[in-house]
Amino acid sequence: MIMRGLRRFVPAPLLSGYHWSIAVASSVLHGAPSKRLIVIGVTGTKGKSSTTEYLAAMFEAAGKKIALNNSIHTRIGANDLPGSGRSMPGRGALQRLLAQAIRARCDVAIIEMTSEGARQHRHRGIAMDCLIFLNLAPEHIESHGSLERYADAKFELGKQLMRSPKRPRVMVANANDPQSARYLALPVEQALPFSLEKHSPYEARQRGGFFTFENERIEVALPGKFSLENALAAAHAARAFGVSVDAIKRGAAALTRIPGRAEEINAGQDFTVVVDYAHTPESLKALCDAYGSQRKICVLGSAGGGRDTWKRPVMAKTAEENCAHVILTSDDPYDEDPLAIIRAMEVGIAQPHETIPDRREAIRAAIAYARAGDAVLITGKGIDPIYGPGGTVIPWNDAEVAREEIARLLGSHV
Repeated sequence: MIMRGLRRFVPAPLLSGYHWSIAVASSVLHGAPSKRLIVIGVTGTKGKSSTTEYLAAMFEAAGKKIALNNSIHTRIGANDLPGSGRSMPGRGALQRLLAQAIRARCDVAIIEMTSEGARQHRHRGIAMDCLIFLNLAPEHIESHGSLERYADAKFELGKQLMRSPKRPRVMVANANDPQSARYLALPVEQALPFSLEKHSPYEARQRGGFFTFENERIEVALPGKFSLENALAAAHAARAFGVSVDAIKRGAAALTRIPGRAEEINAGQDFTVVVDYAHTPESLKALCDAYGSQRKICVLGSAGGGRDTWKRPVMAKTAEENCAHVILTSDDPYDEDPLAIIRAMEVGIAQPHETIPDRREAIRAAIAYARAGDAVLITGKGIDPIYGPGGTVIPWNDAEVAREEIARLLGSHV
């Protein structure tokens, strides 16, 4: 609420200066902690949180102590910090985390980084050793003004790596994304492109998969091609900082669950239930592809209230094209009418579907509709809270709700 007020009444240059000064002052206040440990940033429209989790698992398999910040949680070593789980927090929070990491004798800090965070200068004062660029897809267009401005805001993170006083500086980028060329052209010591096609043989399966890395088969427990790509990006970065291939292999295999990210819910049912953030048409299609052999039921929210209205019908059309049954529901309405958001989604759907604004009821209906062998895909929220009108925040966890509703269903059949 405070930030929305500032954006409305404070001139943009003054607001930019405000953010810049907080970030830099916080770095100075905490004694420039980023200079005293390895700092790896991860950015991209999709896959940031999962890639940071793979990185953490690989470094920990190598015996390193890590600090981690992503939209799932914030932790130092094995301990989650109170109030954690925000992508690239502001007001000096990252510098405080880095200072805590130093006091806890961490070796590596892994930070999920966003275009919005870069626009608010949250990356300033962070001396990075490495940046991973995953991909760029249309997102936050209304916030940034255009796809080009969104891309440029994200590229500020690459410039921050370039400015880093550390050596060597490592840039890891997805060679299959058109934006990768500008990242790989940065004047840093190591520019490492990655693509699954260069790491054959590989196989993406419904229950995990594998890729080849330095002649070793790296097993990944999580589903879909996107999981392989995230693990491969992490492997490149980890290897650049001395993590052995054996540790990379053990770390990748050990990560069997990422909360809210292609998270399978097994509570005794005879069908598959998956909770996934899937907030873009591309990520929704990738999730559907991962369960391509099953009849799919999709619980679909879309862009939150007041943002990315363009993708509402596109997300709905993607769900319709890939799923046997679609249930439209609400995710983060903010100050917009949830029914208006759903009506905008319905523009993209030609076939019969269900409209259930209450998210729990939508999940309940999808689980009740499923039959043996089906896949219920609960998308758009993961484990994030629900953001409602007037700045209200409602605790929420799709995975917990799904477990409760499966238990209700199985109990009714006893």
